[in-house]
Amino acid sequence: MKNNHNPDMVYCGVTHSTTMLETLRPKVKPDYALRQLFRSQAHPKHLSTKPSAMSTGAPCVVMVDPYSTGALLAQELDQRSYAVIAMWTADSSELRWRMPKAAKGFPEKFFAEVDEQATVALTADLVRDVAQSEPLAVICGGDTGVKLTDALSEYMGLRGNTTAGGVKNRRDKQMQQEAVKSAGLRSTRSVCGHTWWEVKGFTEAEEFPIIVKPLESSGNQGVKLCHTEGEAETHFHLLANSQRKGGPQREAIILQEYLKGAEYMVDCVSRDGVHKSTMVWVTDHGPANGSDFVLFGIRCVPSGSPLAQELIAYVHGCLEALRITDGATHTEVMMTETGPCLVEVNSRCHGANGSWMPLALALTGYTQVEACVDAFMNAEAFDRLPHAPPDFMAFGILAMLLSYHEGHAESTCFDKVRELQSVVFLEEQMSAGRWVKKSTDMPSLIGMCVLVHADPTVVERDLEAIREMEQEGSLYVLAD
Repeated sequence: MKNNHNPDMVYCGVTHSTTMLETLRPKVKPDYALRQLFRSQAHPKHLSTKPSAMSTGAPCVVMVDPYSTGALLAQELDQRSYAVIAMWTADSSELRWRMPKAAKGFPEKFFAEVDEQATVALTADLVRDVAQSEPLAVICGGDTGVKLTDALSEYMGLRGNTTAGGVKNRRDKQMQQEAVKSAGLRSTRSVCGHTWWEVKGFTEAEEFPIIVKPLESSGNQGVKLCHTEGEAETHFHLLANSQRKGGPQREAIILQEYLKGAEYMVDCVSRDGVHKSTMVWVTDHGPANGSDFVLFGIRCVPSGSPLAQELIAYVHGCLEALRITDGATHTEVMMTETGPCLVEVNSRCHGANGSWMPLALALTGYTQVEACVDAFMNAEAFDRLPHAPPDFMAFGILAMLLSYHEGHAESTCFDKVRELQSVVFLEEQMSAGRWVKKSTDMPSLIGMCVLVHADPTVVERDLEAIREMEQEGSLYVLAD
């Protein structure tokens, strides 16, 4: 396919240098000329081949668990000539190999990769030894890195969020709910414990259905809607005895009231306690393949709408309650009959392998990833960011690709999706020669794609075609 990319572009419009963004913004028009800009991968010659940080004296930034969108955050730092040290926590496990295809050059372009040490002090010493200087920042790359990011940045006297006042672990969903409730905001009724007898009373008092999930889960992993006490107890014991990705083992399990309403996500970046929203999203969750909470896709909500304004104000209140002053956050909220109610705050960039970035870029001209780097490294650029996204320049959707079949994949047929008129980006999450299982959560999705067009009917038509392909199983060929 012909390469129409500017040499500054690294991949598919997913990440750009600041210069590239400035030249791209005025070119986004209703007739939508971005299709070719996002559709094909950049040629390898467009990749940077800078000398090592040691020889150039490039300043170092530590990224804790830079998988998923964290790898694209590392790429953005690299493009701005920072040397990136990848700090891997014990909880990251095999997640450290989850690098989006869009993160061209990584993990090879990390200046160094090191493991968390037994104490924060030893970890800080290791960072200084590797960097041969004081790093400029410690930034969280993924969920499993939240605790160490806060602790390490505080210990080293760098920009970050305090661990004082009972917020040593911002991944703790029970702590989040208690802090939000103490701040006078609507919170979710919940209880957590390591044994069933610690939480059984909640099932006797709370109306069913209820939610049962790990205390530090991510990507809807382990989340189940339970309709009876027996179902809740069975899932509780299943979680207690299972090994998970993206969190500590033998962690507590949380039971929560079931919130009725639409689910929204609010992405923010913060600096010195000033919070700016980079996007408001509405999710499309539903049952599939025996799971209650499969994510089918997300859409962008205009920030000027009364709904978005209410969500943004509520989320900013949650960030204040959790004493979050710096960095990126991805907050999930249910809009109930009584108003917004917190599901969870994730103290890192929006995940999903950064597949949402081409959509955010096309609609607003910038993404949370660039804004996060600005929040840490460029005060003037952060100050110039709007407090909420501007009016959208097109219409778009991020669609998750699901499998309704399982078996050994002989080949894949994703080009059928790429050929659709509004598809500008596709991230494949399966390949030929691998076992395909039915999609029940984020890790089992077979891909993610962005559809963008000036005409919303074109996007909806293409989305319907994708859903038909999923049901037919025509996105892959399974062995007989």
